[in-house]
Amino acid sequence: MLKQVLHKTFGLRDGEIHISFLMQLYVFLIITVLLIVKPTVNALFLSRLGAEHLPYGYILVAGIAVITSYFYNKALRKFSILNVTIISLISFSLSFILLSVFIQFALLNDVLLYIYYLGVSLFAVIATSQFWILANMVYNSREAKRIFGFIGAGAIAGGIFGGYLTSIIASNFGNKTVVLLAGLLILLCIPILKKIWKLRIRKMNIYVRKQRKANKTDVEDSSIILISKSKHLTYLAFITGIGVVVAKLVDFQFSDFAYKAISDPDELATFFGFWFSTFNVIALVLQLFLTNRILSKLGVSSTLLILPLGIALGCLLFLTFPELWVLVIIKGIDGSFKQSLNKAAVELSILPIPLLIKNQAKSFIDVVVDSIATGISGFMLLFLIRRLELSSSYITVIVLLFVFVWIILIYRLREAYYESFRENIQRNISVDSKSKKKQKNDTTISVALDILNNGNEEDIIALLKHISSYKLRNLKPNVIHLLDHDSHDVKNEAIKHLYDYDKGTAIEKVQQLVYIKNDALVLTALEYILNHSSLSEEHFFNKYLDNQSDYIANAALLCLAKEASNNQHIANRFQLETRIQNRVRYLNSPEGFSRKEAVGELLITIAYSGIEKYYPFISVHLNNRNPFIVAKAIKAAGLTSHQKYILPLLEYIDDAEQRKNAIKALKEFGPQIIDTILELEKNETLKDNIKQHLPRVIEAFKTQDAVKVLFRLMRSRDIIIRLEAVKSLIKLKNNNSALDFNKRLLKSLIFKESKYYKTTVNAMLSVRYNIEQYKDNDALTDKDTEILLARQSIEELLKQQQHQSLKCIFKLLSLLYYEDDIEVTYAGVISDVKEARVNALEFLDNLIQNDLKRRLFPLIEHFVIDEDAYDTSVLKLKRLPEKAYINILLKSRGKKIKLEVLNLIKQLEDVSYLPIVLPYKKHRNKEVKFFAYDTINSLQELQA
Repeated sequence: MLKQVLHKTFGLRDGEIHISFLMQLYVFLIITVLLIVKPTVNALFLSRLGAEHLPYGYILVAGIAVITSYFYNKALRKFSILNVTIISLISFSLSFILLSVFIQFALLNDVLLYIYYLGVSLFAVIATSQFWILANMVYNSREAKRIFGFIGAGAIAGGIFGGYLTSIIASNFGNKTVVLLAGLLILLCIPILKKIWKLRIRKMNIYVRKQRKANKTDVEDSSIILISKSKHLTYLAFITGIGVVVAKLVDFQFSDFAYKAISDPDELATFFGFWFSTFNVIALVLQLFLTNRILSKLGVSSTLLILPLGIALGCLLFLTFPELWVLVIIKGIDGSFKQSLNKAAVELSILPIPLLIKNQAKSFIDVVVDSIATGISGFMLLFLIRRLELSSSYITVIVLLFVFVWIILIYRLREAYYESFRENIQRNISVDSKSKKKQKNDTTISVALDILNNGNEEDIIALLKHISSYKLRNLKPNVIHLLDHDSHDVKNEAIKHLYDYDKGTAIEKVQQLVYIKNDALVLTALEYILNHSSLSEEHFFNKYLDNQSDYIANAALLCLAKEASNNQHIANRFQLETRIQNRVRYLNSPEGFSRKEAVGELLITIAYSGIEKYYPFISVHLNNRNPFIVAKAIKAAGLTSHQKYILPLLEYIDDAEQRKNAIKALKEFGPQIIDTILELEKNETLKDNIKQHLPRVIEAFKTQDAVKVLFRLMRSRDIIIRLEAVKSLIKLKNNNSALDFNKRLLKSLIFKESKYYKTTVNAMLSVRYNIEQYKDNDALTDKDTEILLARQSIEELLKQQQHQSLKCIFKLLSLLYYEDDIEVTYAGVISDVKEARVNALEFLDNLIQNDLKRRLFPLIEHFVIDEDAYDTSVLKLKRLPEKAYINILLKSRGKKIKLEVLNLIKQLEDVSYLPIVLPYKKHRNKEVKFFAYDTINSLQELQA
């Protein structure tokens, strides 16, 4: 019961409760001590020295902090943070006990007051910094986002308790007792720290230890260099510094106005203690009820904006009403927001930084940057108060200026924060940092000329194809020169390029190429002569159709078939059908063996002729053993656009060697092929290995209608088709910027896929429950074994669909967001490295919008975080009865799962399943229908 309440209220999960309470108690004690000694020492300092000495205190804090940081960082490199923290706690404890003695025997003087003022400031930054470093070691980024709010509530509760305790004890027993109590409370932190270290840090996984070892050289640099190398850390350091400056200026105003209103030291200590505690009460309410929600909704960078904007509004109010009550509000905003929303956001903002760099940089930022900012505040206050003799009211204007810079830096931090996550994910999964963007070929005239004159065969052909759409007349002499090239392929491509110039260009040279024994070159040359010379059609065909060279005769016949496709007169005049008949008869005769190129040309000739009685010649050669002839038969089948070739061509999509040819051939059928594909998909008649390539056929049309059809395929019951459809959508988007991709529809598809994913996991949970009933059972019958195997087959298939669905979700996201970001996130999510998975999830959390976040995050977090794939804590799954999940799978899944479920029903031999199976007797898919009949017959026999 308690676990459920903690999980529902604070997000704590099994295995996190004990350690989180220890962390909360630790920070509770630290902040309790701080809220005891800070108001006490501040009251003593102000009562004896006055508010005008505060700036000197700020300056001294900066100087001492720099010196302390130097030795502190050296200690961190030499000793573990555990030992350094214990020594620090003991030192602060002894110093506060000594302070109690000094107060008891009235030994305090101005020097000691300054020393203890500095000591409290250092305690505030060092002790809290050590705790948050520890928290960053104990929790990963996802755990931190859920749990920092809970343990942060301990800090705020400590502030409340310490403040009110100070008010009560100081007014009844004096400051000496308060400070003594603080010294003793610090010592209680040491056993708690050791317990935390034993439970969590010593059990650190091997990966983190290796990472630390690998990154050891990274921390050889000084803290300043480490921070300067990282934009993320640089912005964070400046944000921290400006936040401290603003806080000190606000604190000075608050202290100055309070000191002028209350002169008695004990009353002033009580005043400070009351308001500090009240501010912490507000912070606790924010922490418990709003921090996690605001962080989840706004993200880290937007949450960081709340504190400066709140202070800015308070300052504007003070300019209108320069009273103590307004300063109480401003100080309240600073004190409450800073310890709740802002603190959680700041600690989360540094999570993407590698651990060792983070430890050193964070210590520097928390101690040195904080203290230097305090010193800067002191110099500013001295200049304003002493030199210019201005009223402390003028500080408000300066605060507003700093807040403006603060807000700008937060916006700059946002992109640096994302970039750190990208780098962290890539580092963890060892993603090649090389850019994926292809460099465009340099196609300037000078480079083109150099390639045409001196390039190799591949480069020349690639260049000619690249510049085919540009009429670059400067290249004309060089292209004509290529007609004398040694390579027939280069000559062939050069002829095609001549179409871009004047009619008849280099016609004499092309006519000479007709007599070279190369089928492709002869055909290209003849086509150019027919279309680009002054020869009439009659003269052309009389000259070449009956040529003794079969290279020329075959190519001329193909040219005739192309011309005759729109001109029946020329077909009759030159007896196209008779010529084709003679060629077919000859090739089918025993002595008619011919070159594969000749067979290929005849296949294309038949297709262009449109004479259906010769189509069987194409059908026969679709099954030829020679891949070249098969490729030509596939092309010919596409050119005919005959319905009987659709299924054979779809079969060839599964052949990697012929896939491109088959897709091109299917594209020849025109847009009407899309309706046929949709109908075949709906009927579930195609094999799985063919279905996955259907979207590529539609993609080949590269039109807005193709996008619409692919969106329709995204609603298929078959996850394979959906996954391939979204891949095709991504290709279309990348290659055609003019195409429109409806964002609202994309979100709808993501929601639908998310529902599918959750249903899959829920079904897996239910199947797993039934499988485990056989666990440790050594007396299984043959029937039990068959049932177990049937359920295991379903579970395995569901696992595959779970991973495919997750991939589909990320592919859809890449259509909405920057594709590279989504790709690296997905790589992190499926990585074997836990740190990469956690960072990927956190990065995605900051990337996607709230409406998507609410639907997607429980699913992805379940996949990333839960060790047990069937854990119900994140997705709130409920185990379904077997009949319920069987019914769901039959209705909502494709052929594969239907067949496995029908097999399970048959093995269960439960006649109550008959009403569920009966409708599938009329299923469009033959296999499903057959299995349904078989299952029904088995059940009916049992019923009889």
